[in-house]
Amino acid sequence: MIADPPTVYARRRELRAALAADRLLLFPGAFTPLSAKLIEAKGFDGVYASGAVMSAELGLPDIGLTTLSEVTSRARQIATVTALPLLVDADTGFGEVVNLARTVWSLEDAGVAGLHVEDQVNPKRCGHLDGKAVVDLQTAVRRIKACVTARRDQNLLIIARTDIRALEGLQAATERAKALADVGADMIFPEALASLDEYASMRKAVDVPILANVTEFGKNELFSVGQLESVGVNVAIYPVSLLRLAMGVAETALEILKADGTLASLVPQMQTRARLYELLDYRAYNEFDSAIFNFAKN
Repeated sequence: MIADPPTVYARRRELRAALAADRLLLFPGAFTPLSAKLIEAKGFDGVYASGAVMSAELGLPDIGLTTLSEVTSRARQIATVTALPLLVDADTGFGEVVNLARTVWSLEDAGVAGLHVEDQVNPKRCGHLDGKAVVDLQTAVRRIKACVTARRDQNLLIIARTDIRALEGLQAATERAKALADVGADMIFPEALASLDEYASMRKAVDVPILANVTEFGKNELFSVGQLESVGVNVAIYPVSLLRLAMGVAETALEILKADGTLASLVPQMQTRARLYELLDYRAYNEFDSAIFNFAKN
């Protein structure tokens, strides 16, 4: 149980203050609420909820098949179990511009600290795959302007993601980023930049914070924290890393079980029952229950 957790409003204020402190914030991607608790326990700055991960959890490819209700539900589950600020992938906004207000309201009510909306054509696809298409500048601007107008808490971060770099180059990306910042985007998420120099160019182009997507098997290198700090990146997300690691170990375990008939050889690599219970805070729940009623005879 979280003792006196900060309110959603406090988390949003604190995140904005952290961004103003000019240091790189690390947001690993959670693939379950439990993994979000682990991210918090290890002392990270926040939690990220990836659209690719939410699709994968449902056994679906990342091509815009998840619904606003599914994403809102998962966001609420994560925001409830951690005191960290949560950033959520809202894809293209789950509809046309008119739908974006409801998207913002739903995720705001779910307790997120920020959300990003991208400029891909709907239905979208993974930002590190070929064959993407982006909307025209007017539509991209209208999407972000709709989100900024719809939010009720002015500390909710509206993050503008642009995928135009892969299609039209860096200059087009910086120009679009400027336009999105001009209509109120609080942060720019330039997807699939090819080098640190490109991040440095983006940093010079806009006055708002910028976000780097550090994803394995993608278009760019796995830049280190020090490298990203050196070019002025403000937030780094690691969207699918924990899911990939967990699924990699799970696949190996199933192969061993099939071949050997036992998982005994993997027990040293497993999270212990004691550590799981510690992470779930069994003790606090038990103390709460006992404080309300116990079965001792009077």
